[in-house]
Amino acid sequence: MGAIAKLLKALNSDASPWQLAWGFTLGMIMGLTPMLGLHSVILLFVVLFFRVNLSAFLVAWALFSLLALALGSFMAGVGETLLSSASLVPMWTQLYSTTVGQLSQFYHTLTLGSLIVAFIISPILLVASKFLVVQYRGKVMVWVNKIKLVQFIKGSNFYRLYQAMGE
Repeated sequence: MGAIAKLLKALNSDASPWQLAWGFTLGMIMGLTPMLGLHSVILLFVVLFFRVNLSAFLVAWALFSLLALALGSFMAGVGETLLSSASLVPMWTQLYSTTVGQLSQFYHTLTLGSLIVAFIISPILLVASKFLVVQYRGKVMVWVNKIKLVQFIKGSNFYRLYQAMGE
């Protein structure tokens, strides 16, 4: 619940829509792919090194981890198709003869398939997430802030105390 509250706070803040969109997209990649692997380490490094919204990342990671349970057999099928393709066998053989290739764990059908599916979806999700953040801020947030109850709560001492605790 804390991550969702922080995400809502970030949505209502001056945080860049791209920061939120990148957080959500990278969380999607992390959620759809198996946890252990070189790609996970690289992904966590990217999230922590660049200015990506951690709340959006964590919420997306949780949501897409649940979705990955339902899509697991489909993504493993994609990986199996790629691994068993006769035209790609020389590439896989050369990749697996390297240390990086072995650490990548692309010889697992689920790892390869889920990463390919996540990379195909990611540009679409990135643009859609940014669009939705802008739309939320332009329409929903403005509408919510006009509600008398919200104005009353924001004017109270309790709300100011809550804001001070969050900083």
